[in-house]
Amino acid sequence: MATPPSANTGSKAGSGAGSGPGSGSGKKNTPGTQLRNGLIALTAIALSILLFFGLRAQTSVPTLASLAKASVPLETALTNAKPTLIEFYADWCTSCQAMAPTMAGLEREYGDRINFVMLNIDNDKWLPEVLAYRVDGIPQFEFLSATAEAVGNSIGEQPPAIFAANLDALLARTPLPYAQSKGTVSSMKPELNAMNPSGNNASDDDVAKGNLAKKNAARNSIDRDDPRSHGG
Repeated sequence: MATPPSANTGSKAGSGAGSGPGSGSGKKNTPGTQLRNGLIALTAIALSILLFFGLRAQTSVPTLASLAKASVPLETALTNAKPTLIEFYADWCTSCQAMAPTMAGLEREYGDRINFVMLNIDNDKWLPEVLAYRVDGIPQFEFLSATAEAVGNSIGEQPPAIFAANLDALLARTPLPYAQSKGTVSSMKPELNAMNPSGNNASDDDVAKGNLAKKNAARNSIDRDDPRSHGG
């Protein structure tokens, strides 16, 4: 007579059956789980990239060079039937540098409707415009209507609210509320009066760069004609 299998044998068989592939002792790596893990990884990568570029954007400070690079060419601004804001500046001008973040913010807000033009006074190409607009201190900002007519100006550092009010008026074709505003500029030295017989305001930077003598000599020798005739 055959001997029935012992209890130990059955126990081992049962144990072996539970330890093979497909056992319920661990989580199953199903296609749904793989997809979910992949989406989590992609989301983490995307957030890391956004955080990286967000921090870069916060730490990057607008410069005169970056504003000049994004500037609308003067000849385009005078003919595209949009209002224009011209900034006369120089790379060495500390007030111009201080205004760079403000100007960058205004350009982001109004750049699709208003031309932002940067003219470097150290470039002799812009001497006719420097003289025509009587630039004696920088930064100097000229507001032009859509027909390229000068309707106001600001000299020196200005708060964003003044610029915004003037630009809104420029777009609405109404008089500028701050058509002749003046902000912080370099202080004048008493001895500059002897160097500046015309009586025009001059900054320390003007004298240091030798621009004052050039401006006065040219101012006495040319006519003050319409700035639109000079081009870029």
